[in-house]
Amino acid sequence: MDDDRPDVLLTGLLFYDLVLTGLGGPPTPGEELWTKGMGSSPGGIANLAVAAARFGLRTSLATVFGDDFYGVYCRDVLARQEGIDLSLSHTADGWSTPVTVSLAHGDDRALVTHGQEPPYSQDELMREAPDARTALVHLEAEPRAWLAKAAANGTRIYADVGWDPTRTWSADLLGRLSLCHAFLPNEAEAMAYTRTDSAAAALGALAELVPVAVVTRGRDGASAVDQTTGEHADVPALDTEVLDATGAGDVFGASFVAGSLAGWPLEERLRFAVLAAGLSVRHHGGALAAPGWYGIDRWWRSVTDPELRRAYGFLADRVPRDTGTPVRYAPVTPPAPGRLH
Repeated sequence: MDDDRPDVLLTGLLFYDLVLTGLGGPPTPGEELWTKGMGSSPGGIANLAVAAARFGLRTSLATVFGDDFYGVYCRDVLARQEGIDLSLSHTADGWSTPVTVSLAHGDDRALVTHGQEPPYSQDELMREAPDARTALVHLEAEPRAWLAKAAANGTRIYADVGWDPTRTWSADLLGRLSLCHAFLPNEAEAMAYTRTDSAAAALGALAELVPVAVVTRGRDGASAVDQTTGEHADVPALDTEVLDATGAGDVFGASFVAGSLAGWPLEERLRFAVLAAGLSVRHHGGALAAPGWYGIDRWWRSVTDPELRRAYGFLADRVPRDTGTPVRYAPVTPPAPGRLH
């Protein structure tokens, strides 16, 4: 029997991202900097949604859009361009869509954000949420009732976590891993929450708390343990020039889920996620930098290095024949509402 559930269910805060690249250095008070590049894109939870949808996953997103230009633009991109189901989402009259300006410099970036608490909570948005094969979530200090309900109904929860500005790294958050199938923090977060001093030690500690533990390590690649199969994998990052690292972790997570839903071995899932994240940092923004099958296929066809051909040889059997239309990257200036196509 066909499984008609959504492949991926998501909820969280959406942002309009304006990304500036090519800075000669960080700005200082009283200084005006001219940048060499710019892109605009939906951001926040949209990063995960677009990355998943571009791999052909049926993606359902519950979020809040403002009734301003930014909200109209983001809704149009997600629904009409990317084919994401927004039936659980709301447009809030008089509420301003959060806006983030990302200043990319070198391999990292600084963020400046304006926003307010949305008028609907995650639990309100997810009240009528369907059962789904997986849910991609950002774990937060506040517990979410919908998450426990989804896990109880058989949805596999793939979670990551954001930076804790208080630097308390509460162990209460790790307690919520009992609801999760997989946890995918970055190296700094993993060590902070587990009170360990290396990525390997953090991975070992997390593997005792969740069936699938993954630690991403930026330019050092990623490591993972799958207790359900007994697999361990450690893969290097893709050697690539970084234009903008915004949302690379989200692209990694969505790609790992795509490989997991397809039943791939752990090393293939990990290499695939590292590759997708590596391709995303070549473009502006998080959501619209996601490569999808089209980007993966173009990269694979261009590879001539024998070592990469061996490491990623599994793609020859994994990339679908129909990789879809070319992906649309973040425009410098977004079109007027209603003129997306």
